[in-house]
Amino acid sequence: MVIRCKAAVLWKPGAPLAIEEVEVAPPKAKEVRVKIVATGICGTDIKSMDTKEFSQFCPIIMGHEGAGIVESVGEEVSTVRTAGDKVIILCIPQCGECDTCLNSKSNICAEIKVSERHLTSEDTSRITCKGKFLHQYIATGTLSEYTVIREISVAKIDEGAPLEKVFVIGCGFATGYGAAINSAKVTPGSTCVVFGLGCVGLSVIIGCKAAGAARIIAVDINKDKFAKASSVGATFCVDPQDFDKSIEEFLIDMLNGGADFCFEVTGKTETVATALGSCHKDHGVCVIVGSLGSWSNITINSQLFISARILKASVLGDWKTKEELPKLVSDYMAKKFNLDRLITHTLTLSEVNEAVQLMKSGQCIRCVLLP
Repeated sequence: MVIRCKAAVLWKPGAPLAIEEVEVAPPKAKEVRVKIVATGICGTDIKSMDTKEFSQFCPIIMGHEGAGIVESVGEEVSTVRTAGDKVIILCIPQCGECDTCLNSKSNICAEIKVSERHLTSEDTSRITCKGKFLHQYIATGTLSEYTVIREISVAKIDEGAPLEKVFVIGCGFATGYGAAINSAKVTPGSTCVVFGLGCVGLSVIIGCKAAGAARIIAVDINKDKFAKASSVGATFCVDPQDFDKSIEEFLIDMLNGGADFCFEVTGKTETVATALGSCHKDHGVCVIVGSLGSWSNITINSQLFISARILKASVLGDWKTKEELPKLVSDYMAKKFNLDRLITHTLTLSEVNEAVQLMKSGQCIRCVLLP
């Protein structure tokens, strides 16, 4: 049967999200209908919502970081079989069949082409509002009480997992933690610099600490985030505005030539060159973690490449999502890391616009939205 419920709909870029009654149809073959129990607002959501070019996808249900309970499944679904299974939403699918999924060096499943059109299938979605079908952000649309998602974008997790905590593994935590563990492959005793102290940046710090980094320098222009950064493992915090010299020069002097690993997590193109230049010229690795936006140009002085520095990107921490994000949930259950410090606010779905403003103002690391 069709389920009527509430969802946060963006009707046009720059507008507040509207809480609307939507109709969620039953899942078709290889689809799963999920009751969303916990979801969050990510910086990527906000950046998209404020972009004029995003109008081609409106109206759209936003949100891509969430966890919930299986309500029903369509035909040919095998990886989640039972109504009541706890699942985490995968903003990058894993079909397990394409060349990328079969390649151990990448996690960008070929089926992401559907996600980029913000549809659950080739040309439509299962959710409508006021007679119009709704796009679903990154083919998920977690800012809804119920959603229908392709099976390749849902993974079953530990039945004892607290969904109001582990939802953040679906994007923010996995992105940052994996950037340190998988993408950079931070080494024991190394020095790391993290530019940007939101949920993802703090998760990078957690990853660096877990990998055994000896020094972790946290960089941000919002000093209110320094205590949080220190609590998750930063050994030194710095505001670039406090110096007459550039932060790059400061770090090179402080670290005797630069850092072993630098992470750009601000999502600002101008910070990429700063992060790369802050790496040691002989062996430094710089990882772009922040969402820079589509087709943004990055200006980097060619002198930075007359060296052995490495510049690379990381998407969702390089995790093979369907097989590895459930393992991260299990690691959380085994107390291998703590997510509590990342979740600073709890609101309801109806208060989603307040959550957006908390994120924009820098007052919030991650807000969990409950039904």
